[in-house]
Amino acid sequence: METFNVAVAGLGRIGKIHLKNLVRNFPEIRVVVVMDVMDESRAIADEYNVPLFVKTYAELLAVPDLDAVLICSPTDTHADYVIQAAKAGKQIFCEKPLDLSLERVQEVLGIVKASGVNLMLGFNRRFDPEFKKIRQLVENGSVGDPQILKITSRDPGPPPISYIKVSGGMFMDMTIHDFDMARYISGKKVREVYAKASVKVDPEIGAAGDVDTAVIILTFEDDSMAVIDNCRKAAYGYDQRLEVFGSKGMAQAENNFPNNHKLFTEAGVSGDLPLHFFLERYDVSYNQEIKEFIDALVSGHEMPVGGEDGIKAMAIGLAAKKSVQENRPVLLSEILDH
Repeated sequence: METFNVAVAGLGRIGKIHLKNLVRNFPEIRVVVVMDVMDESRAIADEYNVPLFVKTYAELLAVPDLDAVLICSPTDTHADYVIQAAKAGKQIFCEKPLDLSLERVQEVLGIVKASGVNLMLGFNRRFDPEFKKIRQLVENGSVGDPQILKITSRDPGPPPISYIKVSGGMFMDMTIHDFDMARYISGKKVREVYAKASVKVDPEIGAAGDVDTAVIILTFEDDSMAVIDNCRKAAYGYDQRLEVFGSKGMAQAENNFPNNHKLFTEAGVSGDLPLHFFLERYDVSYNQEIKEFIDALVSGHEMPVGGEDGIKAMAIGLAAKKSVQENRPVLLSEILDH
């Protein structure tokens, strides 16, 4: 079996998840170096027996015989790190988004293409078994012609205000996953975006220039629609549901729970709350995401989620922001000309 040498840049929550999966589940992968700016992250490298820990990206890329880089560092580093990896001839996995500027993302993708390397973006929800099944049911015609797609995505609590200030806003940070899912599940192109949003969770979020509660209607080219509702805080936990209604029926993916027990008493019916947050809810999808990255790496096939997917999800997010600001539907062609 051919072995591939891989590096992980950034050992925050997502970086640690990817590192764990690489080391434990893929014998064809050697994680030869990890990078993080925090000294305490050296203990993570030791825990997973990674031979080299560095604190700068330049040191990481200088490691000999490196085949691929997983970029899990803060968003404002993604564009530069992808460009440097591409110019160094490394295959690339990068967490979303590539950047908060559409023009910058287009510039980065041009450099990646010219460098002849492959880039995969971390839209992990595509790899969730429940959502993949819904996609299959749409593709094989089980629900007929899809007419309405409904996506509910609500967090158990908002991130720190310090994070919100640099996140690019809820549409670019949180809802962008749902925009990608709408494209992935439907297999259709979005024509128009209409969003309404407000601050209902924490006034500090509004003071930071963002929103925390929103409903977005996407209209596809065939006039079918997707309805997305978001909130930064659901009292009962992480709420991740999806439904496709079509001419032949309906397909649903419900929340995942620690177990499926129900207690029935004279006081009522009770059970567990949904899995707490994204690391728990999407644990399987993170592993499958890395598996498909490695499969493409080994086979030389096209990456399952490419830069164009990132651009299109980002354009929908920018259209949603514009829609809220101007209180009107926004054609996607106003944001992206292709």
